[in-house]
Amino acid sequence: MLDTMLLFQMLVLLLAIGAVAGVLAGLLGVGGGIVLVPAFFYAFQTLGYDGPQLMQICLATSLATIIVTSLRSVMTHHKRGAVDWNILRSWAPGIGIGAIIGVVTAAQLSSVFLQGIFGFLGLLIGLYLGFGRAEWRLGQAMPGGVTRAVLSPALGFMSVLMGIGGGSFGVPLMTLYGVAIHRAVATAAGFGMTIAVPSVIGFLFLSIDPAHRPPLTFGAVNLVAFLVIIAMTLITAPLGVKLAHAMDPKPLRRVFAVFISLVALNMLRKALGW
Repeated sequence: MLDTMLLFQMLVLLLAIGAVAGVLAGLLGVGGGIVLVPAFFYAFQTLGYDGPQLMQICLATSLATIIVTSLRSVMTHHKRGAVDWNILRSWAPGIGIGAIIGVVTAAQLSSVFLQGIFGFLGLLIGLYLGFGRAEWRLGQAMPGGVTRAVLSPALGFMSVLMGIGGGSFGVPLMTLYGVAIHRAVATAAGFGMTIAVPSVIGFLFLSIDPAHRPPLTFGAVNLVAFLVIIAMTLITAPLGVKLAHAMDPKPLRRVFAVFISLVALNMLRKALGW
C-alpha cells in the first residue's frame, strides 16, 4: 500500500510541474515534454515503479498531454494569426512518419538507453537555448524537396524518443530558415499535434509488465499523471502565449537553458550508472 502523504506530495508536485510546463510551452516554444519526462521519471521512480520500461511510460504519458496542450496552444496562436499553415501542412506528413518510426524504435529500447538519448538530445537543446543566435541562418525560406523529406521525419523521430512536442527542434529549425520567432513558436504547436497523436496511439498498444506499471496505466500511458498535468496546462498554456507576445523571453531562455542542461546531464549520469 502506497503512503497517502507520499501520494499527496506527488500530486502537489505534478500540479506544479504541469503549471510550469504549460507556461513554457506557450512562452518559449520548447514544449512541456522536456520538463514532463524527467519529472514523470523521478515521480514514478519515487513511488517504486522503477521498471525496465519506465522511460516508455514517461515518454508516452508526456506525449499524451501534448495532444491537448498543443491543440489549445495552436488554437490560441491561430486567433492571433501567427500560425503558418503552409509550413504546417507541408511538413506534417514527414513528421508523422518519423513519429511512428520513433514509437516502434522506443518500444525496442531499454529504459536506460532511452535515458541516455534524452540526456544527449536534451543537452543539445540546452546548449542551443543558451548560446544560439537569432541571426544564425541555414537559408532564407523553409526547405522543400529532399531536404524536407529528410528533416521532417528526423524531427518527428527525435521528438518521440524524448517524449516532446515539435517546439524543441521545430522552433530552432524554422528560425534557422528565416521564420520569425513568434511565427515559429505558433507553428511548432501544430508540429506537436502531428507528433503526439500517432505516437500515443502506438504507445497504447505497448505491453508493460504489470509488476512495474503504475495504477491506471493503459498501454504505456498513465491516466492519473495525464489528467493532473492537463488540469494545469490547460490553464497556464494560454498565459504563456500571452507572455510570448508581450515580452522578450531571452533572459528566461538563458535560465531555462541552464536548468535543462543540468537535467539532461543528470539523465546521462543515471544512464551511465554513475
